[in-house]
Amino acid sequence: MNAAPALLGCAAAVGVLAPRVMLRGAWPHRAPVLAAAVWFALALSFSVCVALGALHLATPGAHLHGILYSCGAALGVGPPDAGAVRRLGVVVSVAVPTAQVAAFAYHVLRARAARTRHREILDKVGRPSARLGATVLEHATPAAYCLPGRRARIVVSSGAVELLSDAEIAAVVAHERVHIAGRHHLLLAAARSFAVVFRGVPLARHAGQQIPLLLEMAADDGALHRHPQRTLVSAMFEMASAGAAPKGALSAGGRTVQVRLRRILAPARRTHPAFRVTVAGAAALMPLLPLLVACPPGL
Repeated sequence: MNAAPALLGCAAAVGVLAPRVMLRGAWPHRAPVLAAAVWFALALSFSVCVALGALHLATPGAHLHGILYSCGAALGVGPPDAGAVRRLGVVVSVAVPTAQVAAFAYHVLRARAARTRHREILDKVGRPSARLGATVLEHATPAAYCLPGRRARIVVSSGAVELLSDAEIAAVVAHERVHIAGRHHLLLAAARSFAVVFRGVPLARHAGQQIPLLLEMAADDGALHRHPQRTLVSAMFEMASAGAAPKGALSAGGRTVQVRLRRILAPARRTHPAFRVTVAGAAALMPLLPLLVACPPGL
């Protein structure tokens, strides 16, 4: 039995219907880390469905254990293969993961180059502050951001130093440290690469929008573990006017501040532990479902 219809149907459901379910739910903002994991699980499941669906369209009756044989045959490594359709199917199945890996590498390297250039500027005009645990950059607009990577650095503008109290600056710095510790720049690169490769697919579009917001919320939660809510809220309110962060950087201010402030100030509502376990389990199993469809047990 050809599994292509089931795989492509699964891809359509994940790519079109799943984002609607995620956007309608209130729980993602209450559990941002878990919600980000679900978005990535959906993205991986969609990619696997598309790749395996293309292969099964070209090779009716094929199963997962025959993928290596089919790829070798289509590329001329194995026995001769007749039919351009089969070659096209294998090419598409290989192109999907290859394009995503290439896009991810492109975004990572591009951001790294931008951070390197910015660090060179900071070395010349920045002023390291051991008291703040950050580099102070002379700029009137209150702003704070981090440059993640091997030589991670947190930057605070002189405008923020003048406007915020020491406690507020400490809360902002804690927010940026969560970004660095969580390697959020790599997660953002993965989300952007998926959005680029599958541009036009609702899942890719919404994941590219929601994951950055969820990571900012996760950093807010990390800061709240160490600092009072009032302190972080006050700092975020003062930094709401900050513009976009430099390329390759992650900022505590920016366009998402209003949404994040409403979330923090709303009455606390935690997701039930059983719900978290169920969603986490579903996210872990989601990428495996296309493999079970492509190669059912016992075949």
